[in-house]
Order: sequence, then structure tokens, then C-alpha cells
Amino acid sequence: MKISSPHTGTSLSILLYLSLAHLFNDAFQSAVSAVYPVIRDQLSLTFGQIGWIVFVYQICASVFQPVAGIVFDKYPRPWYLSAGTISTMTGLVILAFAPSIHWVMLSVAFVGLGSSVIHPEASRLTHHASGGRHGLAQSIFQVGGNFGGALGPLLAAAIVAPHGQRYIVILAGIAIISLLTKTPVVRWYKSVIRSARTGAVPPTIIHRVRLTKKKIYFSLFILLVLIFSKHAYTASLGSFYTFYLIEKFSLTNQESQIFLFVYLLASAAGTFLGGPIGDRFGRKWVIWFSILGTAPFSLMMPYANLTWTCVLSVMIGIILSSAFSAILVYAQELLPTKIGLISGLFFGLAFGIAGIAAAILGSLADNNGLEYVYKICAFIPLMGVVAVFLPHVKPRKNDEYGK
Repeated sequence: MKISSPHTGTSLSILLYLSLAHLFNDAFQSAVSAVYPVIRDQLSLTFGQIGWIVFVYQICASVFQPVAGIVFDKYPRPWYLSAGTISTMTGLVILAFAPSIHWVMLSVAFVGLGSSVIHPEASRLTHHASGGRHGLAQSIFQVGGNFGGALGPLLAAAIVAPHGQRYIVILAGIAIISLLTKTPVVRWYKSVIRSARTGAVPPTIIHRVRLTKKKIYFSLFILLVLIFSKHAYTASLGSFYTFYLIEKFSLTNQESQIFLFVYLLASAAGTFLGGPIGDRFGRKWVIWFSILGTAPFSLMMPYANLTWTCVLSVMIGIILSSAFSAILVYAQELLPTKIGLISGLFFGLAFGIAGIAAAILGSLADNNGLEYVYKICAFIPLMGVVAVFLPHVKPRKNDEYGK
């Protein structure tokens, strides 16, 4: 079914609710990552085992996302977001009482599956509610996720770190609140589906880029390489930054969570800037600057003291996070009839890369130490140079290319 919004302009209220859905989802994700030190101490796990837990979570959150995106494009339903939240809530309850690494893996699998539903579906709905302002809409959506990601460690520090693993169940209670906040989106999307079925709205005009199929697929390949470079590096920060601070600077677990919050808050700010700047000046320049521009700061960070580590992590967060909205919208403009598929593919790949990288980096950390890992990862943003091969694209109406 072809879906078009009954609104002619940008539906800001729906975008804010979708951003809130993203906020809750990513808050739960980052909270789960932030409680790994608690889980490690409770169950006496190694860094390698933590890496495998991250791997299970990221794979469940990645492999199913493109499949989910295809299903959502073909069979739109208003309850998909709620189903994703229920899966996440189930995982949090299991994690609170997990007695072994196997139960921990099962719990993060449920959390990952919930994310694999919420990301492509909420991103797809964001596209429909954008009113054509795709970069701005994706930035609003993404900044909710980044801000939620920043809140997660604070929730972990305030609720779980002082009291222990079982207090994770409080996060499951918060998931019930997140379920209720999706009601306006469900109502809105029901009206969108009803309008599409009755023909109450005119068909959506498809804007296609002026590129051949070969150039479109080559551009998608370049974007995937850039996604790899971005998320392979952010895996070192998202999964092991607190451990790195504890090991190198002798911080407490709660102190390290504050530093992680600062980094994630900077990432949220960068995410919000990336989309509107891409709308105004072109997404290629945002992509080029955000990934390659991170390299000087990433190369310095392993040799910095605590203060400068914080400063450099803020710069990295702001610059690097501005890429994803621009990359995602660029890809959606390349294949404008496959919004769910593209959203699922790019979110899924991001999670998959982060999961594989976490497993590899965990093993490296066990053998060589986290400082060695950060020195190696510092070179990854240099891969951003491949952005030079991206063409400048400008969509036009009813273009036959790329069909």
C-alpha cells in the first residue's frame, strides 16, 4: 500500500512524539550498556564475555531491521511501535533477574529485537510526517535518540549502580510510560492508513535523483563504508568508554557515567545540527566533514589527560554524530520508494557493525588493554575520505532514473 500523509506540511507534533519514542528506546539501550560494569561484577564476567553480550544485542538489533523495514513498507500497521516497546520491556525484566551470562544474552536479545522494530518504523513515519523537510525531520527524530542515549547512563548511575542489578526492573516500569506516549502516533497513523485506503488524499509525488541505477548503487556502497567507519569507532566509545576512564584515570563507576553522559549529550547536539545544515548546504559536505573531521580529535584522545579526554570526546561527539541524519536522508533520496528498507538497512548495519566491533574490541582489550584499543581505533575516522566519491545529487519530480 502506498502511504501518504493527510497533512500537507510538516507535522511537528508527530515528529516530536516520534522523537520521544526514539528517546525512550535509546535511553533503554544506553542504560543497558551502562550497567555492564554492574553485570560484570555481579556475574564475574571478562571483557571478552561483555563483548559477546554486546554482540548478541547488536546482531538482534541489526539483522532484523532491514527485514522489518521491508514488511513495514508493504504491510503498514499502527501497532508496530508498541510491539517493539513490549519486546524491550520484556528484555529489561529478564535482565534485572538474570542469574548467568546466558540469561543476560537472552535479555539483550529481546531489547535488541525491540530496537529492530522501533528504529525502521519510527524513521519511516518520520519521513511521512516531514512535509518534505526530510533533513530537519530526521534531525528531530535522531536528536531524541541521542538525548535518550545520553540519559541512559544517568539512569544507570542513579538507579542501578548504587543498588544493584535487580533495580533494572525500574527501567521496565519506565517502558510502560513510553508505551503510553505512543498513543498520539498510533491515532495519527491510523488516519494515514485510512486515508490511503479510501483515496482521501492524492498520491505522493516521488522525487527521484538524477542518477543512473549504477551510480545509485555505487553511492549506497560508499554510504555503507561511511556507516562502517562511523560506528566501528563509536563502538569503542559507546561500549568501553566507561571502562577506559576507570582503567586509565581510576574513576569510580558513577564518575565514569557522568563523562559518558557529557559525550552522549554532545552527540545529541551534533545530531540536531546535521540534518538542517544538510538541507541548506548539501548532505555531501556534512557527511564529508563529520567523519573525516573527527580524525584529528580521535588521534589525540588516547594521549590526553582526563580534562582533555573530556574536551576531545565532546568535539568527537558533536562532529561525528552530525553524519547519520545526513547519510540516512541521502540514502532515502537515492531510493525514495523504499524508505522502510533503507531505514532498516542503515540502522541495522549501524547496530551490526557496532556489535561485531564490540566483540573484537573486547577480545583486544583482554589481551592488550583498553588504551591500546583506543590507539588503534583512533585511525578509523580517516576512512571518511571515501566521501569524495559521493556525487552531488538534487532530486527532481517524476525522474525516471533509479526506477
